[in-house]
Amino acid sequence: MADHPGIVFRDGPAGRRPALVVGPDVWELVSFLREIDERGAAAVAAAAEVFAVPESAISAGIGYYTAFPEEIDTWIAEAQAASERAEHEWERRQALLA
Repeated sequence: MADHPGIVFRDGPAGRRPALVVGPDVWELVSFLREIDERGAAAVAAAAEVFAVPESAISAGIGYYTAFPEEIDTWIAEAQAASERAEHEWERRQALLA
């Protein structure tokens, strides 16, 4: 954490994950930045507005991702897989009720 001020680690059902001190997990931030059209300073400003955190917090998250891209990409892939599983389960349940 000393190398990445503004980043903390939170425990949860999925495990220990890096997050902004105030704001989202780093994987959520990176996912957001990948999905928007803005790049550079405009992307940082957009993320700061959406997550209601200072731009310095967004920069801290980007810095962490730059240092540990594989870790964050794994979190993103796992979150996407969980979302897809939940959607398929919902679709199966809806098919049973139709």
